[in-house]
Amino acid sequence: MYGIGIRRVATAMVTASAATLLMTACQPGGSPAGAGSSPSGAPVKPAASTSTSGSASPSTPSIPATSAASGSPTHTATPSTGAKACGLSDLKASMYQAAVRPDGTGTGAAIVEFTNVSGKACTVQGYPTVAGAGNGSPEKNRPLKVTTTGGVSTVKIAAGGKAWTKLTFVQVQGEADGYCKSGATPASYPTLVVGVPGAGAHQVALTDGVIAECDDKVTVTALSAAKPS
Repeated sequence: MYGIGIRRVATAMVTASAATLLMTACQPGGSPAGAGSSPSGAPVKPAASTSTSGSASPSTPSIPATSAASGSPTHTATPSTGAKACGLSDLKASMYQAAVRPDGTGTGAAIVEFTNVSGKACTVQGYPTVAGAGNGSPEKNRPLKVTTTGGVSTVKIAAGGKAWTKLTFVQVQGEADGYCKSGATPASYPTLVVGVPGAGAHQVALTDGVIAECDDKVTVTALSAAKPS
C-alpha cells in the first residue's frame, strides 16, 4: 500500500510539471497566462480580419479618387490659352479677293481678315456664318448655305494680331453678267455679313469688287492663325 501511494504522488507531480511547462512555452518571457488574456490579465480583443485578395472588405465603401486640395473628383485639366474670347467690338473685319480662286466670272473666293483692336489678347474658334447683305443692308440678309472645311482649333489673337477665314463661292460663268451652271440667277452683294462664333456679326465689303455667286452656297474654312492664299 505504501509503495502504491508513492507512485501515485510521483505521477501527479509529473503531470502538474508538464502542464506548467506547456503554459510557460505559450507566453513571451516565460510568464504563464490563459489564452485570450494580456499579461495583465485583461481580455484581448480579436484582431479585425483582413482580405488577402487585395480587395476592400464588403463593409468598406469604395471612395473615388479626390484632389487633396479641393476634395472633388480628380480630372484632366483642359489646357488654357490664358485669354478671354473675343467680343464683337474686339475685332475689325476686312475682306479682299483670294489669290487662289476658281476660274470664271465674278469673285470666286475671298479672304476675310479679323484684326484684334482690343489692346489685349483674345481668342476665336469655329466656322463663320455668311449672309449676303441685300443692297448693302444687314437687315436684308440672305443667309448662304455653308459647307465647312478644315479642322477647328482655338486661335489666340494677340493685340494687333489677325485671324483669317477663306470663303469660296459657286462661281459665275461667262461674260458680262454671266450665268450659273445650275440655271439659277447669279446674285451680287456689295457686302457680306460674316458671323464669328461668340464674337458677333461683322458687315464687310470687298476692297476690290463685289461678291458674285451662284446657288447661295459658300465653302468656309475654320478660323485660323495661318493666312490662307
